[in-house]
Amino acid sequence: MKFFFTGILSGIISGMGIGGGTILIPAITFLSDITQKQAQSINLLCFLPTAAAALFIHAKNKNIETKILKPLLIFGITGAVIGSFAALYIDNSLLKKAFGFFLLAMAVREFFAKT
Repeated sequence: MKFFFTGILSGIISGMGIGGGTILIPAITFLSDITQKQAQSINLLCFLPTAAAALFIHAKNKNIETKILKPLLIFGITGAVIGSFAALYIDNSLLKKAFGFFLLAMAVREFFAKT
């Protein structure tokens, strides 16, 4: 049941464009005996269908800025490949701390953002 609610919340957050991994990765590592790297792999597999569903809805509502799409795709895929290889060589505890710091930095940024 805990994974049901984790999946629902992660899907909702993902559909909003925030990124379901912000919920899914910590939840999986806290609620099970899975390592950070395994949780990240599960997150990436969950990302594909949720991203496809969100993309369909956003495209239907014409919310996609096509001018910046090509460079973001090129550099995003390049960064994903580099990051994936780097994650293989980074110690799991360091990866966990880096991810936690990233989430904290994003939370602080959002808290003080003027919107």
